[in-house]
Amino acid sequence: MAGIIDSDTHIIEHPGVWENFEPALYHRRPLLASIEASDAQGIRNAVWMIDGAAIPKRSGKGSVALAVGGSESENARTDISAQVRYLTDPLQRVRDMDERGVAAEVIFPTLLLSYLTDDVELEIAICRAYNRYLGDAWKKAGNRLRWVVVPPLRDIQASVEEIEWGRQNGAVGVFFRGVEGERSLADRYFDPVYAAADRLGMAVCIHTGAGAPGITKVFDRTVSHNLPQNRALPLWAFRDLVAHKVPERFPNIRWGFIEASASWVPYVLHHLQRSTRAATVGASPDPTTEWGPRLFRDYKLYIATEADEDIAYLARFIGEDNIITGSDYGHQDQSREANMANTLRQRQDVPSEMIEKILGANGARLYGLD
Repeated sequence: MAGIIDSDTHIIEHPGVWENFEPALYHRRPLLASIEASDAQGIRNAVWMIDGAAIPKRSGKGSVALAVGGSESENARTDISAQVRYLTDPLQRVRDMDERGVAAEVIFPTLLLSYLTDDVELEIAICRAYNRYLGDAWKKAGNRLRWVVVPPLRDIQASVEEIEWGRQNGAVGVFFRGVEGERSLADRYFDPVYAAADRLGMAVCIHTGAGAPGITKVFDRTVSHNLPQNRALPLWAFRDLVAHKVPERFPNIRWGFIEASASWVPYVLHHLQRSTRAATVGASPDPTTEWGPRLFRDYKLYIATEADEDIAYLARFIGEDNIITGSDYGHQDQSREANMANTLRQRQDVPSEMIEKILGANGARLYGLD
């Protein structure tokens, strides 16, 4: 698929997402609740109530920031229309893509970036309702509007079923956070999920998200922002997956590391090199070494860069064919790149051919759109 591939966009969930919730559990579907709260980003006066817990937790230890459809801050937005953010009008979202010059975009969740419940049955119902909503949007909008299926990972059989359904309904990837509950992504527990993705030719998309409640509860976002409990987790996943050579067991999977930026790559590679002693300490990365671009090519690892990072330097480690980018369309946080393509194309320090690969062909390859 030619043109710009926006490798990271989002839906803001709203009550309509749960319209087709499991009938037996319909009374336990996520419900909007109003609160009195505000912060530096505006009035955030709504939360999701899930089994009596308010998500997101707004302050104190264990707090995170999530956009909630129906809050005053979301209702006041004028940058993107509500029907586009909420995916109530998928065709209007495609028209907005035309205005942005985007050939295809890949949609990730917002609420489901966080760990939601200990109840496995309820988690399955939440994931199924979300996936059916995204599948329906794909049917209405066509192949330009692609998405990443969210598996209920504490039930492996249900996860495989959701992946198979998603593949038939427009999904191009399988959603993971950098840590899932109390499990590293290198845990053999996930092998059947990886095997399904491998068999179906789907990407495994490791997105930032507060997926490990034991880690999240340590931090207060007013002190630590989102770095330790959210953005750092994909780095841990990368380290464990590479160290344990998981991609060698699933050779058809493309692995994407999304919205964690890319500047961490030299640090994590350096740690891997020294901890495994598989190469000379301090060796410069190049395509002939285990820790240079060959690793990313052979393991099919793709890293999402932000537009203001030192891309030319990072390409020495990652290679120009394995760097992707996304606008974070739908969100208003630090990762948002409202003019993603123009910002990258105006850079004088990165060859234009590399920029075009980052904007198009690399993302198409990750998601199997080429």
